[in-house]
Amino acid sequence: MRHLTLVTDIAAPIELVYDASLDVDVHMASQPNGERAVAGVTSGMMSLGDTVTWSARHFGIRWRLTSQIIVAERPHTFTDEQLRGPFARWHHRHVFERHGAGTRMTDEVAWAAPLGPLGRLVEAAALARHMERLLNGRNAYLKRLCETPQP
Repeated sequence: MRHLTLVTDIAAPIELVYDASLDVDVHMASQPNGERAVAGVTSGMMSLGDTVTWSARHFGIRWRLTSQIIVAERPHTFTDEQLRGPFARWHHRHVFERHGAGTRMTDEVAWAAPLGPLGRLVEAAALARHMERLLNGRNAYLKRLCETPQP
């Protein structure tokens, strides 16, 4: 099982960052691979118990992943877990803390590739870097979005 922790400081109120992080439209806009919500909540903000099925192309293959919000404590934390999809396990805890005049957002992700030893080889060779790049891109997008003054 792989673990990844990313910390992003955002000069915006904690409630704004939390809400943007749970917004399906914001997530889709942050993904360069054309990730789309195709079932469950397909637009707007998710809440406790909601599911979403994502469709995206990674490594030249079209994947579908259905996740559910299993914890939601606005504005401090929410957790999503894979119900069905390409991973043997996917668990993503999002933590939001007031930090100075803004918000410190921490992503704690744990996942396991499928296919036993072969999956672990792919995970070590490419998947970990790919996941970190995708999450860093999403976080940079959230940072720009939340720090941009709203008209």
